[in-house]
Amino acid sequence: MTQNCKIVFMGTPGFAAQSLEALCREGFEIAAVVTAPDKPTGRGLKVTESEVKKRALLEGIRVLQPDSLKEPLFVKELEKIKADIFVVVAFRMLPEVVWSIPRLGTFNLHASLLPDYRGAAPINWAIINGEQKTGVTTFLIDHNIDTGKILFSQEASIDPEDNAGSLHDKLMTTGASLVVKTVYSLLSGDISPVDQNLIAINKKDLNAAPKLNRDLCKIDWDKEALTIHNLIRGLSPYPAAFSTMTNGQKSFMVKIFGSQITPCKCDLMPGQLETDGKNYLRVGTSKGSLLINSLQAAGKKRLGIKEFLAGMRDVGTYCFTQQEPA
Repeated sequence: MTQNCKIVFMGTPGFAAQSLEALCREGFEIAAVVTAPDKPTGRGLKVTESEVKKRALLEGIRVLQPDSLKEPLFVKELEKIKADIFVVVAFRMLPEVVWSIPRLGTFNLHASLLPDYRGAAPINWAIINGEQKTGVTTFLIDHNIDTGKILFSQEASIDPEDNAGSLHDKLMTTGASLVVKTVYSLLSGDISPVDQNLIAINKKDLNAAPKLNRDLCKIDWDKEALTIHNLIRGLSPYPAAFSTMTNGQKSFMVKIFGSQITPCKCDLMPGQLETDGKNYLRVGTSKGSLLINSLQAAGKKRLGIKEFLAGMRDVGTYCFTQQEPA
């Protein structure tokens, strides 16, 4: 069956590369990979290839990197391949002239249990909102973002110690398996796509997963400890929640990557710090307090709390504030 199936795979980051690798392991013919153009990154502006391109080159797969997905020459190249299925993972929105090409359709892998958490950042928002369960979904692409008919879903737990990074890796593996399952089912015809509206009608409040922005990352210490803790988890390790540390004379921005809720401790004002200068840093919120476990001062490297405290004098004279350094 795999010998008679021709696939075009579209994706860019490592999350997508694992699905590509899984398809190759199964013996499917990947006729071409479509990924983002190479781009300069870092201080040296070194030209960098996407993780999907790196995997494709290792597998000896042809790579297409159009600037625009509507380029007539690019569309003609896709049509000439005569693929049975297009598989899309962590890629751009496709125009109809592209997703309508393959005979068995174009499907996308999304890192949530659709129709919940449609949007660009489902992994982050699930943790930020304190969810204990999420998953991955494959669906047929249509004219709108993340609204097409559902093919398969697979649940995954969000453990208390999970952050966006660990959940990303968990869903990356689960998603790769679901992609393989979806391809087999489309080929056999043993699948009944489900309209998302039939699922959404039973859900009063669907959560959105919009693109992350800088305002979201700024910690409001007037919120409850649990809310702030989930924000830190949901933004770690990237782009990271941040706050300003100040003693009234000196101020600098700090990214916070890890925290722990301290039960029954409500003796600190929001943003007020308590520390022994060696082992712990506790910060007050409107309800409860947090122990900060991992952080990074502007221009410095990421440190555990003991390393951070060892390199900083008079930490107890500082506090966290929303006002950014001048």
